[in-house]
Amino acid sequence: MVGISKLYCGTVEASDPLRYRRQAKALPSHLLQFSVDKKPVVVWNVTRRCNLNCRHCYSHSANVDYSGELTTQEGLVLLDDLAAYGVPVVLFSGGEPLMRPDILELIAATTARGMRAVVSTNGTLLTPATAERLREAGLSYAGVSLDGLAETNDKFRGANGAFDKAMAGIRACREAGVKVGLRFTLTRENVADLSGVFDLIGREEIPRVCFYHLVYTGRATNLTVAGRLSHDETRRVVDLIMERTRALHEAGKPLEVLTVDNHADGPYVYLRLLREDPVRAAAVLELLQMNGGNGSGRAIGCVSWDGTVHPDQFWRHEALGNVRQRPFSTIWSDPEVTLLSELRNRKTLLHGRCATCRWLNICNGNFRVRAEAVTGDLWAPDPDCYLTDEEISI
Repeated sequence: MVGISKLYCGTVEASDPLRYRRQAKALPSHLLQFSVDKKPVVVWNVTRRCNLNCRHCYSHSANVDYSGELTTQEGLVLLDDLAAYGVPVVLFSGGEPLMRPDILELIAATTARGMRAVVSTNGTLLTPATAERLREAGLSYAGVSLDGLAETNDKFRGANGAFDKAMAGIRACREAGVKVGLRFTLTRENVADLSGVFDLIGREEIPRVCFYHLVYTGRATNLTVAGRLSHDETRRVVDLIMERTRALHEAGKPLEVLTVDNHADGPYVYLRLLREDPVRAAAVLELLQMNGGNGSGRAIGCVSWDGTVHPDQFWRHEALGNVRQRPFSTIWSDPEVTLLSELRNRKTLLHGRCATCRWLNICNGNFRVRAEAVTGDLWAPDPDCYLTDEEISI
């Protein structure tokens, strides 16, 4: 994650995470990415079932019953292990996690064990009653996926009315006192709606938005050509995000804005600030160094609906083990799990422009699963790194 509002608008200073000694257990949620003791945030895909049919779904979900999901009891055992291991956040995802009958019990069990519970949802099932029950269960945050304004979003999600239902869900969360924000995946098919989405955010006073760069796994492999932004298009999009974020801050609406899944954004923000505000740029560089770049297999992990452990939620074709056989903490700590060991020592394995990039310690080689998906080579440069050779040269 790259915090555009934190970095570009100065809502976080380097001294802020240092005040908590960068310890994950002590850090507020908005500073977790700067922790020094990076126990992973765990994405738990609690179900594969979903009531929508999104074009970029990494799990190939559909509205059918899937077999093999972890039972409630198995889930509670998993949560016991994650809490003992020091996991700071469990992100409940799917499929659509609100379709799982025991989701409220699992969220309440997460918070009772001292972890923060977050849900990633399409928002269409967020009724006022459900939002109230989520608040009672201790949910920290609901991220609602919108991939454009009404027409674009509904086309992207394969269901008429999905936009209106999601917006109703966002309002229900706000009424119930549940912190809520947007999740927007950037593709060539929806970036024309980006300014309109910022207008919506300002109008609805939505406090947080995450813009996700596309990762070509699951159904999103069909968007590798048609949906993929060029490097120039990506630069323009990131510039627009920065400019609209600053405009909202200057208008007295200081929302939290992040970009996700392309760590080239960090150096790009720094280089822009270096031209505009060199003093701020120096503080941004320090924060980026604390962040550490891509955390697949290190700062983020994934448990699938059947208990399979993955390096992150997009890397579904690589199984590291299964919590039905070994606890997550044991799998995650095992030096004999080859892919985890390689991801944690990736700088020695990268080649091409990544290997000599001046930002390697900040970006950490960007998104390896995207490099593999597009080139077939796990250690090739991320094809969606849009920094020029001049910008990355030492």
